[in-house]
Amino acid sequence: MKQIGSAISFWLMMVMVSLNAHAGVKNPDTFVLANYGTLRTLDPAVCYDATGSQRIWNLYETLIFFDGSSTEKYVPLLAAEVPTLENGGISTDGRTYAFRIRQGVEFHEGGQLSPADVAYSIKRAMIVDPDGGPMWMLLEAMTGHGSTRDRDGKIIPGIFEAIDKAVEVKADRVIFHLPRPFPPLMGILANSAAAILDRQWAISKGCWDGNINNAARFNNPAPGHEPLQSIANGTGAYRLKIWQPSKQFVFERFEGYWGPRPAIKTAIIKYVKEWSTRKLMLQNGDADRVTVDTPYVPEVEDMSGLSLFKTPQLSLSAALFCRKINSRGNPNIGSAKLDGNGIPPDFFADANIRKAFLHAFDRRTYREDVFNNQVILPTSPNIEGLPYHKDVPVYEFDLDKSKNYLQTALNGAVWQRGFKMVIAHNTGNEMREAAAWMLAENIMSLSPKFRIEVRKVDWKDYLVQYRNYMYPIFITGWVADYADPHNFLYTFMHSQGVYGRFLAYKNNEVDRLCEAGIATVDPAQREQIYTRLQYLWYEEAIGIPLYQQINVRAYRDYVHGYIPNAMLPDAWEDLKRLYKK
Repeated sequence: MKQIGSAISFWLMMVMVSLNAHAGVKNPDTFVLANYGTLRTLDPAVCYDATGSQRIWNLYETLIFFDGSSTEKYVPLLAAEVPTLENGGISTDGRTYAFRIRQGVEFHEGGQLSPADVAYSIKRAMIVDPDGGPMWMLLEAMTGHGSTRDRDGKIIPGIFEAIDKAVEVKADRVIFHLPRPFPPLMGILANSAAAILDRQWAISKGCWDGNINNAARFNNPAPGHEPLQSIANGTGAYRLKIWQPSKQFVFERFEGYWGPRPAIKTAIIKYVKEWSTRKLMLQNGDADRVTVDTPYVPEVEDMSGLSLFKTPQLSLSAALFCRKINSRGNPNIGSAKLDGNGIPPDFFADANIRKAFLHAFDRRTYREDVFNNQVILPTSPNIEGLPYHKDVPVYEFDLDKSKNYLQTALNGAVWQRGFKMVIAHNTGNEMREAAAWMLAENIMSLSPKFRIEVRKVDWKDYLVQYRNYMYPIFITGWVADYADPHNFLYTFMHSQGVYGRFLAYKNNEVDRLCEAGIATVDPAQREQIYTRLQYLWYEEAIGIPLYQQINVRAYRDYVHGYIPNAMLPDAWEDLKRLYKK
């Protein structure tokens, strides 16, 4: 972890600029954020996106959380102290972690926090383990498996018993027993996926009943059918007041909070997808903060009465090729045949087609025109700021090469017959929209037989669609769960990775290396493994690493309390720290 920390501290730059004198404070006990992220679920075991995590981190709490701007140091929340080797909380072999649980903590609905609640929450999260969800992290650390199910979707024999044995309650402590040392565990426990529930309340709402023999009944719920999809009962400084999907989400201060009383009484997250509207809200003080995508940074830099923060993020947005598209009732692939009116489900299984699209993306123009050069262009998922980062080759913009690859693809049939398909992106994200249009227009410029439609889809629906293999190309992002290359390379490349599985991609060497990289603590071995994986990303033409964002936050200058952290995305807001003055 020292190596991780030194890499981050060297790389992380944070800039705060106060622009002109601020006007009077507007609504001093209310905070309004305008952004375009839509929310799909409030269930910590299911949520795996930045928008949902922001809600969960404020409604619930984890055992520990990041200490200020650090990505390697932690402070206790529901734990009474952070376990270390020095205080005996971590065993010398790195396989046992003991957390003493804080006393006197109340849930929003009146229950009192106990070690049994903590143990239940962690077990229940791993038992739920939905497709495309976050539980692979805890499962990998605590059982040695990245899923409760095999590649065929069948329950792995003995997996629930392994979960049960991994988590123990002993007096005022919860003890985690790991099959092997797993250095990123502390970062995983700070993730919203490890939020702590009131056991009795959760069971009363239809969650796992606490009996390990019944665990299979609660595994992998259908999207939208998880019991805690739209309700919450945490220990956080704020409780849920109103959730109006695709309109607003309202927090209200929890007066029974165990920690310091927050200054903000009400926080409102408004769904505003148009930049012009968000900009006007910020100018008029109708919003205290708005999401500012990089193309619009110059506009807020010229605006008076603001405070700006610029923080490079441990995040990656990429365009990914699905090699086995779902053809059932799928409008994104037309006829589902290579007949000029669609594409076959295995269209992107052909490396020539993938490389043609890769050469059609103009990285330099994208950086200059879309980001005003305020962005990092990655070459693989192992982005800058992570250990063992290498600048590996990329498929440079070259439409002649694109043409040659398409003329070769499928024995010339692609060039001869043409194709029709859709590239979708999430509504409101103009950086991803620009990437989609660049790909579409450059490919279509090669032949009138190539037809590509660019389509906007709300984020909550986009998540469901790509997880059902409905998009030939899906454009998505990843924010670090913990500052380690495993969290990115496994995610994007392993056949069971959060994105790898939805690419229908499997390479035995890639899988073996991903698994070996986290199984060793030898830095030299890890560097060799992760270097090879970065080159395989290029050789296998898996996808287009689009951008690593420099997050720009724009607040009214009477809002204080924000602490930048490279691990936490633009959607994140620690409401209990904020105050107006």
